[in-house]
Amino acid sequence: MKTFPFIFMLMSFITSSYAQVETVFLYQGIVPGSRGVKIAEDSQTSDGITRVKDISNPCLYVYQPKAKTSDAAVIICPGGGYGILAIDHEGYDIAAWFNDRGITAFVLKYRLPQDELFDNAEIRPLQDAQQAIRIVRKDAVKFGISPDKIGIMGFSAGGHLASTASTHFQSQVGEIIDPSMSVRPDFSILIYPVITFGEANTHSGTRENLIGKDPPADKTELYSSELHVSAKTPPTFLISTTDDAVSPENSILYFEACRKNNVPVEMHIYEKGGHGYALKKKGLGPVETWPARMEDWMKERELMK
Repeated sequence: MKTFPFIFMLMSFITSSYAQVETVFLYQGIVPGSRGVKIAEDSQTSDGITRVKDISNPCLYVYQPKAKTSDAAVIICPGGGYGILAIDHEGYDIAAWFNDRGITAFVLKYRLPQDELFDNAEIRPLQDAQQAIRIVRKDAVKFGISPDKIGIMGFSAGGHLASTASTHFQSQVGEIIDPSMSVRPDFSILIYPVITFGEANTHSGTRENLIGKDPPADKTELYSSELHVSAKTPPTFLISTTDDAVSPENSILYFEACRKNNVPVEMHIYEKGGHGYALKKKGLGPVETWPARMEDWMKERELMK
């Protein structure tokens, strides 16, 4: 049976120096795949980082700039190894950065692949990403954006999710299928992303959390994004460092796959910076300039003024 997407909006507006924030839940009623387990969402802050898990009702946080200068929009997927979401420094802070430059941003609080909460748990992050794209595209006029300038951005495991959404858009996953609405992002921004689940270069914790400790070969292949790049993959911007625990080969594999398929792609690999820096960590050297490189790329593509 076909289920049509429905948006339930909680008109909860938060005043900030950056934007008016609206919460848009991805689903009405029972969330697809839910086992009906009642559990409180867990949000804890330590080391200045907020980590969220046990997400049963996924949503978008809509950040509208006070002075809009572009009709592009970015859906942001925080990282956290598919075990938590580092939702502030890889989500809210990034949305504020885009707002400062006149761009509408959406922070995606997506479900984690928790078997105790969801049937077929591994598909739920991608289902939420695809539903987020549907919602933003369907309501583009309301959000004051162009339906063909909707990008997806991800950090670490969020980068894996964003790259999966950028390579698996021809198949809509889960219970909600709407052939009339494309779930293809128009551009991708992948920051220290996990890309491959191949043994040589994967981040084992991310892979294990999504598809298990000893996944079958077909699942490893399915979730290795570099193997699914095609000529229709959206233009992509990549950032990595050579000293990252998520090896830069992840970005390199995706970069090479884009080049092979004539997909516009730009990549910057810095010598130092480690992992998880986003905009938060300081004193790291040249890697701190990565947002300026992304800004240049977006201006070149006429997504930012």
